[in-house]
Amino acid sequence: QVQLRESGPGLVKPSQTLSLTCTVSGASITTHYFYWGWIRESPGRGLEWLGNIASGGNTYYTPSLKSRTSISRDTAKNQFTLQLSSVTPEDTAEYYCARRSGLSDFDYWGQGTQVIVSS
Repeated sequence: QVQLRESGPGLVKPSQTLSLTCTVSGASITTHYFYWGWIRESPGRGLEWLGNIASGGNTYYTPSLKSRTSISRDTAKNQFTLQLSSVTPEDTAEYYCARRSGLSDFDYWGQGTQVIVSS
């Protein structure tokens, strides 16, 4: 059974970098054909896809946040990490990591972690 779990600080100060880690069990993040992504949800914007990292390590980002977003991975720990720089209160949201198979929708999701950006 594939399981994903987000971890990271729940409170980040404005202008700092938000960093979240997704730990995956039941599947390898290097298995061909899968993409591992970050999505956030807030009352004002609904669900917003942030980016993916492919099984081969290529990364893809939503254009509006590309300059502030970085996704990396640690294959030894079967984890991938989101970094979002220069955060503002508008980045306050529930953040999810998830898996996508090829061109299909995300099929496995973490339970989410709330991040508040506030001084």
